[in-house]
Amino acid sequence: MKITGYRLLRTFHDWGRPVGDANGFVASGVTEVPLVLLETDEGITGVGMGSHHDIERLFPALEGEDPRAVSSLYDAMLARVFKSGHAGATFGGVGALDMALWDLKAKIAGEPLWRLLGAKDRFVTGYASGLDIALDDAQLHAFYVRMAERGFASGKLKGGRDASHDLRRLGIIADALRANAPAPAVMLDANESWNLKQAVRYLAKIEREVDLTWIEEPLRRWDAIGHARLSGSIRAAVATGENLTGLEQFRPLFEANAVDVVQAGAVWGITHFLRVAMAAHSRDLPMSPVGLTANYAVTAAAAAIPNHLSAEIQDLGAPFGVSVDQEIADGGVLLGDLPGVGVSVDESAILAHQRDASWLAGGGPHVRSSRAGLRMITHMDGE
Repeated sequence: MKITGYRLLRTFHDWGRPVGDANGFVASGVTEVPLVLLETDEGITGVGMGSHHDIERLFPALEGEDPRAVSSLYDAMLARVFKSGHAGATFGGVGALDMALWDLKAKIAGEPLWRLLGAKDRFVTGYASGLDIALDDAQLHAFYVRMAERGFASGKLKGGRDASHDLRRLGIIADALRANAPAPAVMLDANESWNLKQAVRYLAKIEREVDLTWIEEPLRRWDAIGHARLSGSIRAAVATGENLTGLEQFRPLFEANAVDVVQAGAVWGITHFLRVAMAAHSRDLPMSPVGLTANYAVTAAAAAIPNHLSAEIQDLGAPFGVSVDQEIADGGVLLGDLPGVGVSVDESAILAHQRDASWLAGGGPHVRSSRAGLRMITHMDGE
C-alpha cells in the first residue's frame, strides 16, 4: 500500500456557547475545524484533524510511502522542515497528517486504534472543561450540571484576571459536580497570563479557600525556572506543556523539575503525545491530554499509556459533518470498535454547507494581551 495524495476540508464546531480564556473569546461559539483526508492506492482513506498549515510542504515526506511506517514517517516530516523548524503552526500540520497515518494503520489492521496501541480498557477518564471565561455564573453552572449528568467529578475554570471572581466561580463548578463526589477536583487555567510573583500572590489567595488540584499554564510556556519556583511555593500541582511543539521543548521543564502534571495538546498528534508520555513516565509524572476535540485520536493514545491522569473534555458534540465512535459517560470517554481512530467524515454534507469561522477572529484566545504579566493588581475585569 502506498500514499498517493490528500484532500483538505474545512468544517466547523458550534459549541453553543462563547468559548475562550484570559486572552479573549469567540463570542459566536463557532470555530473552524480543518480536516485532512490522506489517500492510498488501495482506496483506504485516513482522516486527520487539527491544522492545514504547511501540509503541502510536509506531504512529499509521505508520498509513495507505506502508511503503516508511522513513526518513521513522523520523523521524515520533521526532517522535511529541518531548516525552518517544525515548531509553531507547522507542528499542527504534522499532527493532522500523523492522525491520518495512525487512522490508516489501524484501518489496515482492522482494529480500533486504542486496541492497536495496546490498550486493555477502552475507557479514558476525563474532566470537564467549559472554555468558560465568557459565561456568566448561571451559564457556568448549567454547563457543569450537564457535565455532572455525564458522571464528571472534576472541572477546570478559565480564569486568572480576578481572584475573588475565580473563587466564586470555582465554588459554582464544585457545587455542580458535587452530585458525583463530596469534594470534586477543581483546576484553574490562567493561559500564560501571569508573571511569577503575580502567580504566587494570586494562588495564595485562591489556596486560602480552595484545595486547588492544579494550576494550568500560570507562566510563559518556556519558563522552566519560574515554573519550578512556583511549584515549590504552592500546594497545587503545576500543569503545563500543551503549547510545546516537540518533545525537545519539554527538556528544560523536566531538567528543572518544573512540571507536576505533564500536558500535551491533542492538536499536535498521536506520536508527539506518545513520546512525551514516555518521557514523563520515566520521571514518574502523570500525563494529561488537552483539547481532545482538536484530534479525537489522542483519546485512544491516552488509553494506551501507563501514566494517564485525566483528559480534557470540552464538549459533548462533534464538528458538523463529523461523527466520532465514542460515548461520553461515567466521567470520561468510552471508545468504540470501528477500525481506525473512529472518526467518520460526511464530505458531501460539509461541501454543501460551507461556513467560515476561526479562533483568530475578533482577537480571540489565540491573541495574547499586550499587558499580560504586566498588571499590578489582581482585579482586571474590563481590560
